[in-house]
Amino acid sequence: MTIFSKIISQEIPSYQIAESEKFYAFLDIFPLVKGHVLVVPKIETDLFFNLTNDYLSEILLFAQPIAKAIEKAFPCNRCGISVIGLEVPHAHLHLLPINSADDMNFTREKLKLSTIELKEVQQAICQFLV
Repeated sequence: MTIFSKIISQEIPSYQIAESEKFYAFLDIFPLVKGHVLVVPKIETDLFFNLTNDYLSEILLFAQPIAKAIEKAFPCNRCGISVIGLEVPHAHLHLLPINSADDMNFTREKLKLSTIELKEVQQAICQFLV
């Protein structure tokens, strides 16, 4: 069982942003920038492009309102999307507010946010979800 499956099953707490029958979105607790959200399928699949066609299309539809909420919650040029998948062997995508391509440089040092800051980020995004 991956750490993401443990988060989905609530064995490990998370800062949930959204959930559906197939997907779960939550804050990255070691974000590149405030507003960094992870979107994961509830099924365990290591490689993103091993997801079925249905899952591949539906994950973007699930992520769309989250991305729009991120753009409203945090001043940015757009919400960037990235699929790297090296950290956890469970397919996932990253959504984060960006102003330049460098904002998505995953080799940069991650932020260390307090519990209060993470809750504030969660609330900021969730208030704009429709």
